[in-house]
Amino acid sequence: MVNATKGLFISCDVPMAQFIINMNASLPSSQKFIIHVLDSTHLFVQPHVGEMIRSAISEFRDQNTYEKPP
Repeated sequence: MVNATKGLFISCDVPMAQFIINMNASLPSSQKFIIHVLDSTHLFVQPHVGEMIRSAISEFRDQNTYEKPP
């Protein structure tokens, strides 16, 4: 019998995948969202967390962006 799981496939570079894995590890076990780590650049996650991941990445990038002072 085939078991199918609905989810979201994420393809990214290694540092971003590690950021997402770390974000998942910091959550309580009832809120973990990674279904399977396919390899170092591909993740399969629960479908409802797509926007949460996007906003966390956006916030991380905003914090790590250098803006030249006027």
